[in-house]
Amino acid sequence: MNRGDVRRSRLRRDALLVLLMVPGLAYFLVFHYGALAGNVIAFEDYVPFIGVWDSAWIGIGNFAKMVGDAAFWNSAANTVSISTLQILFFFPVPLIVALLVHSLTNTTVKRWVQSVVYLPHFISWVIVVTLFQQMLGGTGLLNGLLGDAGLDPVEVIGNPDLFKPLVVAQVVWKEFGWGTIIYLAALHQVDEQLLEASAMDGAGWWRRLWHVTLPSLRPVIVLLLILRLGEMLSVGFEQFILQRDAVGPQAGEVLDTFVYYSGVVNGNWGYAAAAGLVKGLIGAVLIYAANRVAHRLGEQGVYR
Repeated sequence: MNRGDVRRSRLRRDALLVLLMVPGLAYFLVFHYGALAGNVIAFEDYVPFIGVWDSAWIGIGNFAKMVGDAAFWNSAANTVSISTLQILFFFPVPLIVALLVHSLTNTTVKRWVQSVVYLPHFISWVIVVTLFQQMLGGTGLLNGLLGDAGLDPVEVIGNPDLFKPLVVAQVVWKEFGWGTIIYLAALHQVDEQLLEASAMDGAGWWRRLWHVTLPSLRPVIVLLLILRLGEMLSVGFEQFILQRDAVGPQAGEVLDTFVYYSGVVNGNWGYAAAAGLVKGLIGAVLIYAANRVAHRLGEQGVYR
């Protein structure tokens, strides 16, 4: 049997699996790769009523406009500062929680804790923002307690100066449990014999954590950090569109809401596409650079 016969035989054998791949491939071709062609409107004065072919070609006009647009740079600065705060205060939390949950010896308690910390991930941003308003709003629980104690109320919701810590706290509360899943799976791959051997040699919990557990988790930590850096300019949309008006665009505008208001609300579709294209390109460059640095440090990174 020659090579062609072998391939046809395998294709007939796996025909059902190949057929099952078709919907997934069609989805990625149409909504991911095919949609990339829509970036051409970033170089046009795009008018939806006359279409892509008849809209005026302006080259880098939208990008030049972006350079002098203070609103764009304000949204970019807000995005970078919020994303940096998320990396500093949110990124380590799932790892810490996973280590604490993994150290629990009672299986029932461990499963209960896992279930409880996962739950906020399934709550919509509308509910999350409402809960925070009920707790920290002007007539919320916190100010009620302060009023009962004879203290002045604290303005948290709607305060532009506290907006960034507030949205980071919301992300931590909503997503830290879900983020522990990968670390808990990775912790099961840590060499138990090595942990037992180090314990027999007198190493305490901290020393075993520092010299055995964390080095075993380092490839996963580096991988997740690279992926997070790639999304540094994508801090979310729903969370900010719900709270932007309360604090004003100067504090609450991020790149995702800037693209929405520029394109959908104000009708500057080409300009909005240019801003989205720049955001995507910078994210790709960050992933590439972080991956190169990971390789230099001897890590696997995202790809070779």
